[in-house]
Amino acid sequence: MTTPDNLSRRLFLQHAAVGTLLATGGSALLSACASGGSDDENTGGGGADKTAENPFGVKESDPLDVVIFKGGYGDDYAKAHEELYKKKFPGTTVKHAGITDITPQLQPRFNGGNPPDVIDNSGASALPSSTLATSGQLADLTQLFDAPSIDDANKKVSDTIEPITLEAAQLGGKPLLLNYVLTVYAIWYNKKLFDEKGWAPAKTWTEFLALCEEIKKAGIAPLAHQGKHPYYIAQVVMDMAVKHGGHDVIKAIDELEPNAWKHPSIKLAAEALLELKGKGYIMQGTEGLDHIQSQTAWNQGKAAFIPSGSWLENEQKPVAPKDFLTTAAYTPLLDGAKLPVDCTQIAAGEPFIVPEKAKNKAGGLEFLRIMLSKEAAGKFTELTGSPTVVKGAGEGLKLSPGAASSGALLASGGENNWTTYYAAWYSTMDKPIRSVFGELAAARITSDEFMNRAQKIADDTAKDPKTKKQTRS
Repeated sequence: MTTPDNLSRRLFLQHAAVGTLLATGGSALLSACASGGSDDENTGGGGADKTAENPFGVKESDPLDVVIFKGGYGDDYAKAHEELYKKKFPGTTVKHAGITDITPQLQPRFNGGNPPDVIDNSGASALPSSTLATSGQLADLTQLFDAPSIDDANKKVSDTIEPITLEAAQLGGKPLLLNYVLTVYAIWYNKKLFDEKGWAPAKTWTEFLALCEEIKKAGIAPLAHQGKHPYYIAQVVMDMAVKHGGHDVIKAIDELEPNAWKHPSIKLAAEALLELKGKGYIMQGTEGLDHIQSQTAWNQGKAAFIPSGSWLENEQKPVAPKDFLTTAAYTPLLDGAKLPVDCTQIAAGEPFIVPEKAKNKAGGLEFLRIMLSKEAAGKFTELTGSPTVVKGAGEGLKLSPGAASSGALLASGGENNWTTYYAAWYSTMDKPIRSVFGELAAARITSDEFMNRAQKIADDTAKDPKTKKQTRS
C-alpha cells in the first residue's frame, strides 16, 4: 500500500520508512523530539475530576487534534468516532486531518514539540514507532487498558478486547500502541467466478497445483501478487511455513534466534513459491505492479487468487464489479504440515498512538477508550467491512462477503491462528527482509539464497547494540 493517493493498511508496512528515516533523519527526529517544546507548553490536558465516566480527567473545553492515515479504511470511521467524542464533551472542538504522508507532515510537529493528540500511525511513511518509543515520545497505554470500559464500568478495557491486542501493544516492555484492526490474512478469490467454473479452494499442495493448471487452461493466471510490495507474497510463504512447522517457526524468527530463517519449513515454502513461478502459475508482470494495479487486474478476472489482508474488499470498492464476491481462502498445506489448513495469519494492526507531549494527552487517551466501545467498533466494521479487536462488536451486523468469509476463517483457525512481530519490534529489519522476499518471488534467487540473506539480516539486527531483543509470550 505505498502509492500516495490510495494507501491501505498492512502490519508489515507500518514501519516501511524506518530504514530510510533512521539513515537520513531518524537521529534528527529523536534529538529534536527530545528537546522540542517546554513543560508549560505541553501539559497533557486534563484537569477535570477523574471518575469512572472520565477516568483521565478530560477537560471539556480542551480541543482535540486527531490525525488519521487515510488509506484503505478511509477516515469516515474516525469522523464517526469524533462525533461520539463531541457528544461526550459538547464544549470541545475536534481538529481532524486525514492524510497519507504521516512522517513528512508530522515529523516537523514532533520536532517542534507540538504533536497531535492521537495519531493513526500507519502507511508507507509511518513514523518509526520503535524509535519514538526508545526516545520516550509515546504515552504509556497501561492507564487506558486499566480504565473502566465504556460498555461496562465493572470491566477494564483490557477485559473487552482480544488478548492479541495487549501483546501487539508492547514496545520495549511497555504497552505503547493500540493496534485497532483485527486483520485476517488470506488468499482471496471471486466466489462468483469459482462457482461458475466449478472450482473450489484447494486444501493440499498437490490439489492446489492441479487447480492452478485448470485455471491456467481457462486463460486466467492462477495467482497475482503486489510485486512492488513483497510483504504480500511473503504472507503466503510464511503461512505455508508456519502451518508446516508449527508456531515455533515464527516465534524463533520474532525472537531473533540463530538460524531461525533456515528452518526446513521455510525452505519448503520458499521452494513452493518457486514452483509456482516455474510452472507459469503467477501472473506475468505482477512483480512490477503495486497493490492497486495488481488487485484491479484480479478484479478484472485476469487472476484467480491474490494475497492480502481483510482490508482488501473495502480498498477495492471503487473498481470491483458490483457482483464480485470477494472471499477469503486458506493457503494450501505442504506435505507433513503440523497445523490444519483452515487457520491463518492474523494481526492486531492499524497502530494508534498518543504522543507523550500531546497538549491534550488525556483527550487522546479518552478518544482511544471511545474507539474501544462496541458502538464505535461496530461503526468501524460497518463502514470498512473489517473487524476490530473489540470482542463482540460485530455481532448482529450484516456483513459483506469479504468480512463474513474472513470472520469464518478467523473462527475456524482459533488457537491455531498465528501472528508475527519482527517487523514492528525490529524496524530496520523489516524493509530489507521484504526485498529478499521480492527477489524470491521473481525467481532471481534460490531458496537457499533466500534463507541465507534473510538470516544475515536477522543476525545483523541481533548483533546491533541498539537492538533490544524481545520474546514471545
